[in-house]
Amino acid sequence: MSEFGSSGLKWTSEAKAKFKNIPFFVRTQARQRIEHLAREADLDTVTVEIVEQARVEFGQ
Repeated sequence: MSEFGSSGLKWTSEAKAKFKNIPFFVRTQARQRIEHLAREADLDTVTVEIVEQARVEFGQ
């Protein structure tokens, strides 16, 4: 899938599935924030925990 991996980060299948629950019109912004959080945590893989952390921060 082109929206995953273009940043150099890997995504777990669970993280991808959780990401698909995000409304399409905010996915680009959400993906950027999620990947920023992963980099801040010094991760090379986006996990479901990072996606959930971003969701909490967004207040969704």
